[in-house]
Amino acid sequence: MKHSVFAKIVTLALTLVLVLSLAACGKKSDSGVKILVPNDTTNEARALLLLQENGIITLKDGAGITATKNDIVDNPYHVEIVEAEAAQLPSLLADAEYAVINSNYAINAGLNPVKDSLLIEGSASAYANILAVKEGTENTDAVKALKAALESQQVVDYINQKYDGSVVSVVTNPTDGYDASVNYDALNGTTISVAASPTPHAEILEVAKQILAAKGVTLDIQVYNDYVVPNTVVDDGTVTANYFQHLPYLEDFNAQNNTHIVSVGGIHVEPMGLYGGKQTTLDAISGK
Repeated sequence: MKHSVFAKIVTLALTLVLVLSLAACGKKSDSGVKILVPNDTTNEARALLLLQENGIITLKDGAGITATKNDIVDNPYHVEIVEAEAAQLPSLLADAEYAVINSNYAINAGLNPVKDSLLIEGSASAYANILAVKEGTENTDAVKALKAALESQQVVDYINQKYDGSVVSVVTNPTDGYDASVNYDALNGTTISVAASPTPHAEILEVAKQILAAKGVTLDIQVYNDYVVPNTVVDDGTVTANYFQHLPYLEDFNAQNNTHIVSVGGIHVEPMGLYGGKQTTLDAISGK
């Protein structure tokens, strides 16, 4: 009798453990894993394309640089895509499983895109960061002088040495820092202003600043932490140029704000990466 009662208790206990275990597993599967992505149009699409390239989600046919999470047609690992301000993603990472972060924000937060990311873009030349100016000023000596300085071998070498793959130069024919068609004597004593984000753009511009200084030209680097003002100050003529964005973002900005800003050249690319917050590996996504 005692043996029978004991056996029933053991059986009930084992059943309870099994039920709780299955419930826990079911809860994990249903809740999914949160992946934070930038909430601006082109960078969200870029993040989603990175996830698609690595088999985490599938986007509907034709979804390109304007894709949003609403374009996801297959989500085999039940990940939850959460949109947030791009600049805030590094500070939000600790409270999420993963986040897809632009390299400039990652570097500024002390993350190394090459060493710390779990996934990173392979070829991202379509997202090369550009030197942009108000339409109609592309061929002024000031703009050509700034462009030549940023496309110099000095800048290429600085990018390669400073960022070690976290930032990659896209300049294929580096200059000596100067444009032969520019009248540098006429520019001597003048100031060229440029709006830039802190990392890596303002840092790279310091190299261009030295090149221009050798010709008596002052480069006024104005640092901004947002994605709007650098374009508005160029469009209204307050600042000569800006250096902080890629072309898809600029084209979307022009369309949304009726601004007239154009690219005069790609300088570098910052591979976007997926970083772990609460998770340190991809196991929570892959189910391994």
